Amino acid sequence: MTQPDGRRTTLLATLALLAMTACWGSTFFLIKDLLDRVPTVDFLAVRFLIAGAAMLLVAPRAISRLSPEVRRRALVLGSLYGVAQILQTAGLAHTPASVSGFITGLYVVATPLFAAVILRSRISGATWAAVVLATVGLGVLSLEGFSIGYGEAITLVAALLYAAHIVGLGAWSKPADALGMSILQVLVIAAICTAAALVTGEPGVVLPDRGADWASVVYMALVAGAAALLAQTWAQAHLPPTRSAIIMSMEPVFAAFFAVLLGGESLTGRMAIGGAMVLTAMLVVEAIPRRKIEGEVPHIAV
Repeated sequence: MTQPDGRRTTLLATLALLAMTACWGSTFFLIKDLLDRVPTVDFLAVRFLIAGAAMLLVAPRAISRLSPEVRRRALVLGSLYGVAQILQTAGLAHTPASVSGFITGLYVVATPLFAAVILRSRISGATWAAVVLATVGLGVLSLEGFSIGYGEAITLVAALLYAAHIVGLGAWSKPADALGMSILQVLVIAAICTAAALVTGEPGVVLPDRGADWASVVYMALVAGAAALLAQTWAQAHLPPTRSAIIMSMEPVFAAFFAVLLGGESLTGRMAIGGAMVLTAMLVVEAIPRRKIEGEVPHIAV
C-alpha cells in the first residue's frame, strides 16, 4: 500500500470509528426511556438477536469463509464483549449512571496498558498525555460524585474487558475477515445476553409491546449494533488499539450532544468543558506522527 493510500485508509478508519461512536452516543436517551418498560438484559438479548439474524441474512456464508483460527478469535472477542455488557448493566443497577459512564470510559487508560504488556507496543509520551486528557475530560463531563462499592467494582471489570476487546480486535482483525468476525461476535453476544435473560429474569425473554419501542430496538440492533460492530472490526484492522480507544472516548460527548439536541436536557458548562477536553485529546492523538513502532500491531496467537 502506498503512503497516500495508507493515509486515506487511516482517515476512513478514524471516520468509521467516529461514526460508530456517534451511533452509540445516540442510543443513551433511547435506552433510558426503553428500560422503564423492558428489563435491561432482555433488551440486550433482543437487540443482538435481531442484529445477528440480520447480518446472517445479508451475508450467510461470511462465517464459513473464516479460518478455524479466526473463528476461535471471534468467539473470544464476542465473549469478552458480551460479558462486559452484562457486568456493565448489572453495575448500573448499583451505581449512578454518571459514575458508570466514567468508570466504563476508563478503558481509555486500560487499553494502552494492555497494549504495552500484551502486544509490547511502545506508547509515546504524547499519546499518554492524550489518554490522561481524555480521562480527565470524561470525569468533568460525567462525574458529580464518586464512591467505591459493588456496582463500581463490577463496572470497572467491564471496562477492563472492553479494553481487552479493543486490544484483541487491534491484534486479530483483518479487513478481509471483518464481516465474518463481526457476525460471529454478534451471535456470541446474543447467546450470552439471552442466557443471562433466561437465568436472571422471568421465564422467557420479555419483548417490547409498543411500536415505538420496537423501532428503537431495531435502530439499536441494526445501526448501533450490527453496523457499528462491523465498522469497529474493520477500522481496528487499520488503527493501533490506543488510538482507537481515544477516538471511542468521544461516546459520552456524543451522548451529551444527543441528550441536549433530542432528549430535552440542558447544556451545562461542565458538559462543554469536559467534551472539549475529550475532543482535544482525540485531535492530539490524531496529530501525533505515525512512527512505525507505534503503528504496527502484531497479531498474537490464541
